[in-house]
Amino acid sequence: MTLRYFENNVPDLIEEYYQLSFSENIIPFQSAILPLGFTHITHVFYGEQKAVLNKKEMPLKDTILSGQFFRSYQFHCLSESMSFGISFHPTALFKILNTNISKLDNTHLSLLEFHPTFYHKIKSVFDEFTNADQFVKELNNFFSNLKLTTNKYTEIIDLVINLIIKNDGLINIQDILNHINISQKTLETQFKIIVGLTPGKYIRLYRFIKLMRKYESQEIAIKDLMYMFDYYDRSHFSKDFKLFMNETPKSYFKKDYPLIKAVFKN
Repeated sequence: MTLRYFENNVPDLIEEYYQLSFSENIIPFQSAILPLGFTHITHVFYGEQKAVLNKKEMPLKDTILSGQFFRSYQFHCLSESMSFGISFHPTALFKILNTNISKLDNTHLSLLEFHPTFYHKIKSVFDEFTNADQFVKELNNFFSNLKLTTNKYTEIIDLVINLIIKNDGLINIQDILNHINISQKTLETQFKIIVGLTPGKYIRLYRFIKLMRKYESQEIAIKDLMYMFDYYDRSHFSKDFKLFMNETPKSYFKKDYPLIKAVFKN
């Protein structure tokens, strides 16, 4: 398995570009995928891949649009494969597609079926793939020149996202409301439309991801991380862990998840 990240020149829209490859000697491959609070577009150039969530199988082929996930799911690669992914800033997909992003929650969909107009726009870039570095330059140019949908709510939600990031997810809704000029109900509604999750779920997920990144990079012991990220005891942490990972901490820490470890190294 090879996971490679590339320089991104459109930081307001793109979180990261990455290429994921599986050689024949590692097939079949299976791993849990932990949601990171991003939406994605992934183009599978060749190979058989699928995602499984609650026993529902979602084939991953051609160009896939992935919404926000609040819990982990299983990824399977069944043959030699290469794909290229684009992770979006939490508000970017709304600005690009001008559609309710919550319609995409917890699913992978064919971009052609969901939004044929944008599919045909970006397909011209995918069709010209020769090598990854040149491909990234073409993608940077493509996204830099897109016409975006922005309004007062996208500006407010961008501010809210920045507050959450600045505080490592250690912030509550009332703190956020003190910085913006809309009601809690409007915040909840617009955040879900533009980002795909409610602000409360996004904060909870972001905090957990920050903790897991520090754990996987071996920066600090898990017991210290729990208190650093406001988990008042091990039971509280275990509850969130099981919610996001679909397994207990004890079970997770006994296993090897190379794809999760590779993602958190970035």
